[in-house]
Amino acid sequence: MAPNPYIAIEGAIGVGKTTLARILAEAIQGELLLEVFEENPFLGDFYADRPRYAFQTQLFFLLSRYRQQHRVIAQTLEHHALVSDYLFAKDWLFAHLNLAGDELAMYERVHAILGEQIPAATLVVYLKASTDTLMGRIAFRDRSYERQIERGYLVDLQLAYERFFAEYTAAPVLTIDTDGLDIVHEPAARAAVISRVKDALQSDSYQLPLPDMQATLAEPRPLQRGQRLPDFQRFQHAFDRERGFIIDLFFDYICLTEELGEIGRVLKRVWHRQDALLAQVGNRSEARDRALQTVSADLEEELADALAYLLKIANDAGIDLESAYIKKMDRNARRTWPSP
Repeated sequence: MAPNPYIAIEGAIGVGKTTLARILAEAIQGELLLEVFEENPFLGDFYADRPRYAFQTQLFFLLSRYRQQHRVIAQTLEHHALVSDYLFAKDWLFAHLNLAGDELAMYERVHAILGEQIPAATLVVYLKASTDTLMGRIAFRDRSYERQIERGYLVDLQLAYERFFAEYTAAPVLTIDTDGLDIVHEPAARAAVISRVKDALQSDSYQLPLPDMQATLAEPRPLQRGQRLPDFQRFQHAFDRERGFIIDLFFDYICLTEELGEIGRVLKRVWHRQDALLAQVGNRSEARDRALQTVSADLEEELADALAYLLKIANDAGIDLESAYIKKMDRNARRTWPSP
């Protein structure tokens, strides 16, 4: 373990950052740096009316976090290890979630100046949990200014964190799924997490690299994070909220299965049409292509509907589909497939 490491804990609201920070600080005999978010006078108003109070809230947080971390981190690390329940860079994440236009541009200029003066962490521990888990934990601790947090805002925040850490390179990142993990009441779970953090501190890097999609899939243009799919998820989420559509994991799953059935019915038409055309053209491949042309508009629409419900399910579950797909394809590329 490097001398006097600086560990920053990150994750969405209610994921358990402060709890883990306290446990780790004791485990490594380090100092504890906790965010003083209760002092933000705009926070309660922000959760009630985000567009109106976003800029004041974000700017207060930025300056408050800077005052707290500037010099304190460097001075502490001269003599002790340090564990914090937040990363200064996360302020940028929240700003991009809540601000736009001139307000965001002004914020970015200030953040760029201040951020250069904050020491980087030795290790970032990124905690994740499902939206249901986060909502339950927020309700359980019952902070007055958090009572108006909307589920949709948490989903947006979870997606923002996934995108943020997919590109984060300032320090190694250890990701821990906290669903079903009780480090307060279960000693074994607590010991396992402490062990993982200590192991991560021993390694040079804990952030798994993105797979080389061009090499593994031999595509002329490799898939990359931050291109299209996250934009689709954000649009779908905003569209559902704007139109007042039902946002329910199980309802969306039922609708997805219905859309898959519609796709099956369209393909059934292709099957029968292909057989009818085969006698005319004498080539099954050409017969299939011609049959597909007769239903291409219907198939396109049904596939789009299925994708929409897949995006809705991913949003409700707090899953970044792009990240999940790339990780899955990386695993598939490493598998040995049986010969046909």
